[in-house]
Amino acid sequence: MRYLNYLLLAAVLGALQGCPAMVVTGVGTGALMAADRRTTGTYIEDESIEDKTASQINAKYKKDMHVNVTSFNRHVLITGEVPSEEIKAGVAQIAASIPNVKAISNELAVSGTTGISSRSSDTLVTGDVKLRFLNSKVFQPDHVKVVTESGTVFLMGLVYHKEADAATEIASTTNGVKRVVRVFEYLD
Repeated sequence: MRYLNYLLLAAVLGALQGCPAMVVTGVGTGALMAADRRTTGTYIEDESIEDKTASQINAKYKKDMHVNVTSFNRHVLITGEVPSEEIKAGVAQIAASIPNVKAISNELAVSGTTGISSRSSDTLVTGDVKLRFLNSKVFQPDHVKVVTESGTVFLMGLVYHKEADAATEIASTTNGVKRVVRVFEYLD
C-alpha cells in the first residue's frame, strides 16, 4: 500500500512539471509564485510563452510527432521527437518568434515518437527526482524545474552553483535516469 501511495504521488508530481509544493502543501499558484525566484510577471509570461509556442507548433505541424515546450525565465526548452531535421529547425524558429523569448535549448530528437510506456516511465522519473529533492532539504525544490524525456532529465531554474550541483547529483543518482542536462541560469 505504501508503494502505491508513492507511485501516485510520483505520477501527480510528474504531471505538474516543477510544482511539487502544490501537491505537498495544497496551495495554489499565488503561493507558488511567492516562493519562485522569478517575478510574478515573468512567471505568467513563461506560461504564456509555453501556450503560444505549443499552439503555433500544433497549428503548423500535423505530423506524427511529440513536442514539449517548457519556459523558465523566458528560456525555452524544447524536448520530444520529430520526424526530420527540417521540422526540428522549424519548431525552434516558432519558439524564437514568440515575443520575449530570450534563449532556446532545442533538445528535440529526430526519431519516431515514444510510446505511452516510455512517457509513463519519464513521468515516474520526474516524480522520483522531485520527491528526492524534497527529502534532501539541501535547497528549495521549487527553485528547480524538472523535465524528463526518454530517460534524460533536464533541470531548469534560477539557482546558485551550489544548488545546481546538488540538484544534478540527486537527479543523476535517481533510478531510471540515463543523463542529466543542466539548463540553469546562475545567480552567482
